[in-house]
Amino acid sequence: MNLRYDALVERIVQWAVRGDDIRLVVIIGSRARTDRPADLWSDLDLLVFTTNPDLYLSSTTWLSEFGEHHLTFLESTAVGDFVERRVLFDDGLDVDFIPLPMNVIEGDVVPEMSGVLQRGYRVLVDKDGFRSKLEDAAGVAKDFEVSAPIMPTDASFLHLANDFLYHAVWSAKKLCRGELWTARMCCDGLMKRQLLQMMEWHHQACIGLLDTWHEGRFLDSWADPSVLNDVRQSFCVYDVDSVWTALLTTVDVFGGLGKKLAGQLRYEYPTDAHDYVVSLLQGYREMNAVGTVDDQAILSQPDRKGS
Repeated sequence: MNLRYDALVERIVQWAVRGDDIRLVVIIGSRARTDRPADLWSDLDLLVFTTNPDLYLSSTTWLSEFGEHHLTFLESTAVGDFVERRVLFDDGLDVDFIPLPMNVIEGDVVPEMSGVLQRGYRVLVDKDGFRSKLEDAAGVAKDFEVSAPIMPTDASFLHLANDFLYHAVWSAKKLCRGELWTARMCCDGLMKRQLLQMMEWHHQACIGLLDTWHEGRFLDSWADPSVLNDVRQSFCVYDVDSVWTALLTTVDVFGGLGKKLAGQLRYEYPTDAHDYVVSLLQGYREMNAVGTVDDQAILSQPDRKGS
C-alpha cells in the first residue's frame, strides 16, 4: 500500500478504536485484493459498520480526524443498495467511506456484499468478532462462482432488446430535431449501458464462465477482441454525422451479440423489430441530411424494410 495511504489508514484505525459506535472496519476493493491489486491511481474503499450510520452521511466534521479534505459528497455505491461518502484529502488521496448498519453483518450478508468480499478484504478493526462472518460470506461467493452464471430470462432478454431499440429511434428523432446533446448522451450513455449488459450476458453464456466485473470494469481484458473492435467504432464525438454513424454501429453491435446470445439460450431475438428500427434510422438520416425532416416527411416515409 502507498505510504501516504498507510498513514491515513493508521489514523482511521485510531479513530475507529476510539468510537464506541464503530464496531467493524474493513478495506475492500483494489487495496485488499490480489487480482488486479492497487496501483498508483487506486483509492481506498472502506466498509464502516456502525450503530449510527446516519451520522457519517449527514455530517462531515468527523473527517477532520484524518487531515484536511478538499471536497466530499454522497453517492450510491456501485454494488448493493447503499450510500457512500466520497472524500478527497490532501495529496489527492481519495477515500470512499461506506457506513453500514449492524444488521447488515449481524444477519445474512447480502449477496452483493458477498461478491465484493470474495474479491478480497482486509479487516482493520473488529470489536465483536465478526471476522468469521466475513469469511463465511466470502466463502459463499466462492461456491457460487463455480456454478452457472445468472443468465437473463426470456422476458428480461426481450425487455432489454426492445428498450434498446426504442431508444435508438428516440435518439434518432432527437438528432432530426437538432437536439445533438440529447441524442449523443442517449447513444453513448443509456444505449452503451444496455450494450454492456448484452456484452456481459453474451460473454458469460457464449464464451465461458469468466468474470465480467461490473459497470465495464477491466472491459478491455475480458471482452472478446473482435467485439471490442466493433465497440470502439460505436462511440461518437459532438457532431451530427458522428452520432448518426455511432448510433447505427451501436445498433449493429447490439443486434449481433443479441442474436448469438438468443441462439445460445434458445430465445427469440426480435429480428423484425430490429430490421424495422434500422430502416427507420437510415430513412431519418437521409431526411436529416437533406434538411427535409418535418412531420409530413416522417409520416410519408416509405417502408424501407428489406432495402
